[in-house]
Amino acid sequence: MNKKVLILEDEDNIRSFVVINLKRAGYETAEFALGEDAVTYVRTHNDVDVAILDVMLPDIDGFEVCRRIRGSGSRMGIIMLTALSQENDKINGFMTGADDYVGKPFSVVELVARVDALYRRLTQGSFNADVITSGPFSLNLRSRELMKNGQRIDLTQVEYLLMKNFLENRGRALARDEIMNEVWGRDYHGDLKVVDVNIRRLRLKIEDDAAAPKYIATIWGFGYKWEA
Repeated sequence: MNKKVLILEDEDNIRSFVVINLKRAGYETAEFALGEDAVTYVRTHNDVDVAILDVMLPDIDGFEVCRRIRGSGSRMGIIMLTALSQENDKINGFMTGADDYVGKPFSVVELVARVDALYRRLTQGSFNADVITSGPFSLNLRSRELMKNGQRIDLTQVEYLLMKNFLENRGRALARDEIMNEVWGRDYHGDLKVVDVNIRRLRLKIEDDAAAPKYIATIWGFGYKWEA
């Protein structure tokens, strides 16, 4: 099966270096220097599994590209690649729909490993036909579709894995590091803040009132629990 990664990076030497190493790792690539061109490609092709998006670009920034990709309904994995290190920039990336975040300067070995891990999460369990139900929710593990009261809710890959983890552990308090290991993988060494940000984003989609959540409860100082 072909595995394709989209690389959006305006610096030619960095983009070429990333492309060479991804090809060595067995991936096909689609390369772009402008955000608009990458968005156009995603809208006209459905063969991208993972996208690596630089934030600082000559036209629209990587956050806007991420937002438009998610707005198109795509569930591809998205990794933000940026020299920015502020906490708010990381949160912004995750809230626009990114799955992971790698800062510059970066190790290309680490970047390829992040792509590998994200690709595995995208493809794991794709032939499981079970459906998990809880309260008004129904999660189809084959199609990876979430329904609430018969209405479909579009999820990113990380949001789907969060929902799956919660529904498989209904009523059990899950530690934040346990959630990170299950959803991002034990080879992921990012900040635990990624768990909080993605749960905040998931709540905006599934809760009747995200400010007063009744499905994903916060266990202060520990983690979260599914209560539907």
